[in-house]
Amino acid sequence: MSPERLTAFSDGVIAVIITIMVLEIKVPGEEAGDTFKALVPMIPKFIAYLISFIYVGIYWNNHHHLFKLVRRINGSSLWANLILLFFLSLIPVTTAWSGEHYMSKAPVMLYGIVLMCCGIAYRYLVVTLTKCVKDNELLSEGIGDDFKGIISVVIYLMGIIAAMFYPPLGIVAYAAVALMWIIPDRRLETKIAHHKDE
Repeated sequence: MSPERLTAFSDGVIAVIITIMVLEIKVPGEEAGDTFKALVPMIPKFIAYLISFIYVGIYWNNHHHLFKLVRRINGSSLWANLILLFFLSLIPVTTAWSGEHYMSKAPVMLYGIVLMCCGIAYRYLVVTLTKCVKDNELLSEGIGDDFKGIISVVIYLMGIIAAMFYPPLGIVAYAAVALMWIIPDRRLETKIAHHKDE
């Protein structure tokens, strides 16, 4: 199967996820007033939204680069992509909860667990595309090892454990992973550029 419908569906789901996240940010009520001071209580929610927006953007960006090198998909890769989208779709819920209760361990830990599951699901998608579909040799060559992905899971685990004792430390760890991935996957970009030159 060609990957066009999969990527179109994924783009649509990711767009909805971002829309849902921004709708969770409510403007201050009349009792809070109409000054900038009324926005101060919203800062934690906005920070949670910003981190999550960056995460969803990273996944969309890397998903786009990934499928530039994909020639064929099969049933297994369709399900692997759906698993990734499932965990991504949980980000708005955990963002809203952790933004509201950023000093509580359960919301911040759950946020980290969902982010870690997204990372594992993305890796599973890559493995499925490279191991199960023989037409994707370019992707296999471009992806190489996944050192950054392994480090990310380690930092997520550290953040989840840290959140048990001091939740803001968990949020700092999750933000650090986002900063690590904010530049698109250079391995794939290099392979895409090289393939265009051939």
